[in-house]
Amino acid sequence: MTDTRKTVEQRGLWLEEYEEGTTYLHRPGRTVTEADNTLFTTQTMNTQPLHLDAAWAATQPGFRGERLVNSMFTLSTVVGLSVNQLTLGTIVANLGFSEITFPAPMFHGDTLYAETECLSVRRSKSRPNQGIVELRHIGRNQHGDIVCTAVRNTLVQCRPTGDGEGETA
Repeated sequence: MTDTRKTVEQRGLWLEEYEEGTTYLHRPGRTVTEADNTLFTTQTMNTQPLHLDAAWAATQPGFRGERLVNSMFTLSTVVGLSVNQLTLGTIVANLGFSEITFPAPMFHGDTLYAETECLSVRRSKSRPNQGIVELRHIGRNQHGDIVCTAVRNTLVQCRPTGDGEGETA
């Protein structure tokens, strides 16, 4: 007996599915733990005491006397939260990041939410089946405060011809 049920495999967006000016909300968020921060910080050899030394951080003004979450963890997680919705299996390459800011800190126990605005979409001049999508990633904490922004250019595949929009019979 042949199974004729329709199936849809999860994937990111093809170039033609991106819409300039659209903001994509990525849920669920990610609550950041002390273990996340310590592991990421030590794996990346970032010995900044603001991330690792609670006693030292307690003596520093401006950050509630607490250790800060490593900003590179914040940026990586904001981008990571977007993958399932935007680039899973459809991205060819990251072309670069610009305009990265961290206007407010993240602390252990904060929850990070991400959203991405599509700034522009264009076909590649040198790669006929690909295009460049410019994205603005925004990370917010559980209070809605912006903790990270980054503009990223990505090289994305165009929709394959005759694929039934990712569906198989």
